[in-house]
Amino acid sequence: MTGTTPTPPSTRMSLWLRILLLVSLGLNLLVAGAIIGHALRDDRHGRVPRVDRMEAPMTYALSPEDRREIGKALRREYRKNRPSRQEIMAQYQGVVAALRADPFDPARVEAAFANQRAAAQSRMQLGQTLLLQRLTEMSAADRQAFADRLEEGLKRGPHFRDGKPGGKPGGEPPRGGYRDAPRHD
Repeated sequence: MTGTTPTPPSTRMSLWLRILLLVSLGLNLLVAGAIIGHALRDDRHGRVPRVDRMEAPMTYALSPEDRREIGKALRREYRKNRPSRQEIMAQYQGVVAALRADPFDPARVEAAFANQRAAAQSRMQLGQTLLLQRLTEMSAADRQAFADRLEEGLKRGPHFRDGKPGGKPGGEPPRGGYRDAPRHD
């Protein structure tokens, strides 16, 4: 025999296998991060809070009849003062033109935003005025019941109605945060 000792088999991984394992690890971390991020975020439905729903706790505390009457009054008043579809389209076309302009003039877009903000504030003020009017017309017992429903709704949150998640309008306020409560127009 010759004096050579056999070399032990190589335990080193091939390059392609190392790359494959690193890619697999990266994908696993990506999936784990997505799952953890989804679990930790505030809104379990992933929706952005809407400014037009900020009054939701009080809206849900109304009786179905009060809600219906306020809704009718809101629609009636809004129809009196709303801009025509042509006016709305002209405003958006102005924004499109401003976005395409070179040089860009942010003041034109800001003016459109200011118009939208003013319209939203006007609608919110109308809603609050009608709600206050309805509360003023209520008996003391009805206002007490409204206050009780409001308090209970604030404890529960918005994704809970009629004793179960996602229940019907007119029942108990939903649970989970009023900012994302479903609208029932």
